[in-house]
Amino acid sequence: MTLKDLNKALSDKSSTATEEATEEPEATKQTFVSHLVELRDRLLRTLAVIFVVLLCLMPVSNELYVWLAEPLLAHLPGTSTMIATQVASPFLAPFKLTLFVAVFISVPYIFFQLWAFVAPGLYVNERQLAFPLLLSSTLLFYCGVAFAYYVVFPLVFGFFTAIAPEGVTIMTDISHYLDFVLKLFLAFGAAFEVPVATYLIVRMGVSTTDALARKRPYIIVGAFVLGMVLTPPDIISQTMLALPVWVLYEIGLLLCRLTIDEDALAEDTDSPEP
Repeated sequence: MTLKDLNKALSDKSSTATEEATEEPEATKQTFVSHLVELRDRLLRTLAVIFVVLLCLMPVSNELYVWLAEPLLAHLPGTSTMIATQVASPFLAPFKLTLFVAVFISVPYIFFQLWAFVAPGLYVNERQLAFPLLLSSTLLFYCGVAFAYYVVFPLVFGFFTAIAPEGVTIMTDISHYLDFVLKLFLAFGAAFEVPVATYLIVRMGVSTTDALARKRPYIIVGAFVLGMVLTPPDIISQTMLALPVWVLYEIGLLLCRLTIDEDALAEDTDSPEP
């Protein structure tokens, strides 16, 4: 082989390597762009579903607000009513509630879109774990909101109206009332996710059920601190949030003991990778 042929061979090999190196970033770029396009499409679908549900609920927005205000109205004296202190409040308060309800109803579809987006990148065992967790998270959030409305609200509003000083007429602004109850809805919905959080902590090997059980006193104190931060400054709502958190924590520990083989999990974690 002559020197000219050798130089030509080396040049061809260098060109081939350069083309392969160029194609690899291009493929990575195309994959990233395709993920962004898919994410955009799923977000648009989610917004479209929420918008359709919102349109369906708009004719009954006032009825929804009356239903939401029922726990307070049931405890108001006969001469007391709810009031609107701002010009746009009679429209904005029901609309804001209707939008919240539309998102609330669309939560299963939102989680489905999330699941469909991340599922292709998961292993089979991760898929088997992720879908039940999404489903249980949805149901627990719904349970937390229902608990707040049917159990906590009657007690809290009964307490507030009962301790009003003599001569004080209770007339709650509709916008302030809506902000108050939505805050409680989100607080109790999030608090009811404790079993899922407990399961994930054990399943990922961050801690064990025995270690979490030994931390029970700290969890109880933390639950009451959480209730103090997330709820109004009254002992009833704080206790009504702290007690379910404690009970759900115990339920989470029980589920971990029944469904997770911690010995096998520890062996998988400690075993060296090939």
